[in-house]
Amino acid sequence: MKFGFIGSYSEDQIINGCVVGDRTAQQTLYSRYSPKMFAICLRYAKDYHSAEDILQEGFIKVFRYISNFRREGSFEGWMRRIFVNTAIEHLRKAVSLYSIVDDEDKPMDILDESAFDALDYQDLLNMVQSLSPGYRTVFNLYVVEGYSHKEIAKLLNISEGTSKSQLARARMILQKKVESSQRLPLEGTADWG
Repeated sequence: MKFGFIGSYSEDQIINGCVVGDRTAQQTLYSRYSPKMFAICLRYAKDYHSAEDILQEGFIKVFRYISNFRREGSFEGWMRRIFVNTAIEHLRKAVSLYSIVDDEDKPMDILDESAFDALDYQDLLNMVQSLSPGYRTVFNLYVVEGYSHKEIAKLLNISEGTSKSQLARARMILQKKVESSQRLPLEGTADWG
């Protein structure tokens, strides 16, 4: 099968084309899925440039291992796992992720989560990216990707308690950032009346 117009092929046709190394099929796959996969990369990366690196590494892996996709379940879900794992590998290379002390027995004040509702996506993304790599990774895996603490512990080679502790701290830090961004300045405001 020779590929022509990018948008006219089914997912199965694109996958089959990628399995045999068809460049147009690969371009089609990239065009179709790169926006969603880039959003995943941005959530884990410290900045835009790092997210681009993760995206490139992720697609290299997708193309290398696409013949391993068993067509059981969602292809997009299969790709998401590759990109999440690639992001975690990228972070491990860049920093020591889990040097945080495990204070799982220390009580945490989790504040009102409705404060997050007032933020737009970009503001929230910027706040998540400002978290330390350990907090950011656990937060994304648990809140966004839906992993359990047991799965996170296994994936990151940490205890379940550490996963819970890092999630609680990430939420607390984000909550404080949200609250401070929503405070109106009381002093030095102009009187427009």
